Amino acid sequence: MSLPEAFIDPTSVAVVGASADQTKWGHWLALGALKGKARRDVWLVNRSGDDLLGEPTYRSVSDLPGTPDLLVLCVPAGHVLSVVTEALARGTRAFLAITAGVGDQDELALLLQQHDARMLGPNSLGMYDASTDLQLAWGHFTPGRLAIVSQSGQLGSEIANLGARQGLGVSRFYSVGNQLDLNAADLLEGLVDDQQTSAVALYLESFADGARLVRALRALRAAGKPTLILTTGASEGSKRLAQSHTGSMTSTLDVVDAACRAAGALRVSTPSELVATARYLDAADLPQGRRIAVVSDSGGQGGIAADVAAGLGLSTPVFSPELQTQLARMLPAGAALANPVDLAGAGEADLEVYASITELLAGSGEVDAVLMTGYLGCYGEDTPSIADDELAVVDRLGKLSEASHVPLVVHSMSDSSPAVERMWEHHIPAYEGVELALGALARAAQLAEAPGRSLTTPDAAPMPRVPGYWQAHQRLLTMGVPLPAAHRITDRAELAEAVRALQAPLVLKAGWLEHKSEHGGIRIGLRSLADAEAAYDDMVRRLGPGDYVIEEQDTRDGVIEMLIGGRVDRDFGPTVTVGLGGVQAELWRDVHVELAPVDRETARAMVGRLRSKALLDGWRGAPAADADALIDLVVSVSEIVAGSPEITDLEINPVRVAPGGALAVDALVLPLADGTAS
Repeated sequence: MSLPEAFIDPTSVAVVGASADQTKWGHWLALGALKGKARRDVWLVNRSGDDLLGEPTYRSVSDLPGTPDLLVLCVPAGHVLSVVTEALARGTRAFLAITAGVGDQDELALLLQQHDARMLGPNSLGMYDASTDLQLAWGHFTPGRLAIVSQSGQLGSEIANLGARQGLGVSRFYSVGNQLDLNAADLLEGLVDDQQTSAVALYLESFADGARLVRALRALRAAGKPTLILTTGASEGSKRLAQSHTGSMTSTLDVVDAACRAAGALRVSTPSELVATARYLDAADLPQGRRIAVVSDSGGQGGIAADVAAGLGLSTPVFSPELQTQLARMLPAGAALANPVDLAGAGEADLEVYASITELLAGSGEVDAVLMTGYLGCYGEDTPSIADDELAVVDRLGKLSEASHVPLVVHSMSDSSPAVERMWEHHIPAYEGVELALGALARAAQLAEAPGRSLTTPDAAPMPRVPGYWQAHQRLLTMGVPLPAAHRITDRAELAEAVRALQAPLVLKAGWLEHKSEHGGIRIGLRSLADAEAAYDDMVRRLGPGDYVIEEQDTRDGVIEMLIGGRVDRDFGPTVTVGLGGVQAELWRDVHVELAPVDRETARAMVGRLRSKALLDGWRGAPAADADALIDLVVSVSEIVAGSPEITDLEINPVRVAPGGALAVDALVLPLADGTAS
C-alpha cells in the first residue's frame, strides 16, 4: 500500500489542540501549519474559540467549514479516541497523532482499520515536507535533500539540526512514534519516488517486519538514494538465550549490518557520523575501491592521515616508479613521493601545485580517491591578498571533481572560509577534521562495496520432524552435504554390527545432545569393538538410553575446524553464518553473518572477512585448505535455512576443512517453538 498523499501534500489540515502558549506543542503545530496556508486550507481547533495567530479557531472538528484531509491530534490522551471518531464521521482518513500515552491503542487501531484510515503516531514528534510547505513539528527546518525517518523524534531533530549547521538540509521528516498504523517501511517506500530526496537517514530501535524494510531500503538504493541507519541494538532478539553456537556468537547489530549489506544501506554509530556521511553523499561519487592517495603540505598531517586511513580499512598503496617520477618533476628535491605525498613547501610557492598534483593522481589509475589534508582553505583567510588565487585553485579542483570518477576529499584547517565554502559548491567534501574526512570516505567505500542484492526463497525439502543428530545427518546427506559414514544404534547388538561395517578409528556420539562435548556425549579414537563397547556402556550409564550414532573419524592431516550456521532471525528472517569452529568457537568469536540465501560470490566474501582465513590459506607453511568446498557448504546451508520454514536453527560444527575437501562431522537442527519441526 502506497503512502497516502495526505501525508505528503494534504489539501487541508486541521490542528486539534492549537494553542497561543509558545511553550506548548499546539502552538508550534499551528504556527507550522499556517506556513502552508497559501497552498492549502488550515483550520485551528481550540475549545475556547478565540482567535489564534491572527486566525479564527473552531471549538470542535464538527464545527469546521470542511473535511480535513489531514487532522493533527495534540489533545490529552483520554480525548484521542473521541476526536478521531468525530473526525472519521466528517470523512477524514489521515491522522498525525502527537499525543503520547494513548490508552487503548488496540481499539484505536481497529477503528482506523474499519474506516480505511491511516495514522502516523501516536507519540510522534511530527512531520515536514520542504517541497509542499508542510511543517507539523516543533522547531525549524532547513530545506535540503536528506529525508529523515526516526523512531525517536528528538534524535531525528538532532540529525536535522546538525545537518542545518553544516549546510545539509531536509527534504522530508517523519517521526514514526509508536507505529500504531503507518510504520517505517511505509514511509521509506513513500520516499522512493520523491524527487527532492537524495539520501535517507533512518533511526529505529526495533526492526519488526524486517524483510519488508530490507525491500524498501533496496528500492531506495536502486533509486539512487542510499540509507544511513542508526540503531541502539537493544531488542528482545539480542536478549534471547541462543541454543546454538551460531546464535550465541552473533549479535543484533551483526544481523542489522547483514540486512544493510543486502539492502545496499549502511549502519553508522552516531548522528555526527550520519551527517558527515550524508554530506559526502550529497556532494561526491562513491569511490570504486579503498585505495587512496594522501596529499599534504605537512609531513606530520600526512602521516596521521595515513594512520587514520589504515584504521578505517582504507589503503595508501605505494605509487609505481613511473608515477613517482612524474611527481618528482613537480615537487622540490626531498619531497615524499611514495604515498603520502608531502608537497614540501611547493604549495606555498605556487598554489596551482595543489591542483596539478591532484589531477595527476586522480588520472593515474592507481587510486580510487584522493585526500588532501592541511592548509588549503586557509590561505585567503589568513592572507587576503591571495584569496582570489586560492579560489582559482579550488575552481580548478572543482572542474576535476566534475570530470573525474575519482572523488576528492579535503581536510582543511579552516571550517568555513570562502575557499572551503567554494569547495562544497563544487561538490568537493571538505571537513575540519581528518578523521571526519576519512571516516566519510571509508563509509562511502562500504556503500560502494554493498550495492544490495535480491533475496529469493529457494525450494527445499522439509527437514526432519524428529530431533537429533542422526535425523539431521541423514537429511543433510540427501542435500549434498558431505558427512562421514555412520550408523544409528540403540543397543550393543546394533553397535557390534555397525563396528563391523565401518572403518576405524570411530567416533561415538549421544545423538540427542545439542552440545555433546560439555556433557561427555562424544568419544573419539575407538579402534576396536572392545573400545566401542566400553565407550557405549559408559555413556548409557551416565546419560541413559537413546539414539546413539557411531561414525568414521576424520583422520586427514591439515584440517581447520570451521562452523556454518543457518538461523531464522525474528525480524529479518533467514541468516547464514560462517566462522572458526570447534569447541573454542565461542571463545574466538570469529564469525561473519549475512541474510540468506547467499550466492558463491557473497559466500566467498564472507569467508574472506574472517581472521581465520589465514589458517585456510595455509599458516606458516601449512598446506592450504579447500576454501571452495567450505564456500559451497555455506551456500548449501543458506539455501536450506531459507527454504525450510519449519526450522529456526541449523548448525554444522565443526566442518573439518582439509586440502582435499570439507566434511561436516556434527550437526544441530532446532525446530519451531510449536514443535512442528526439528
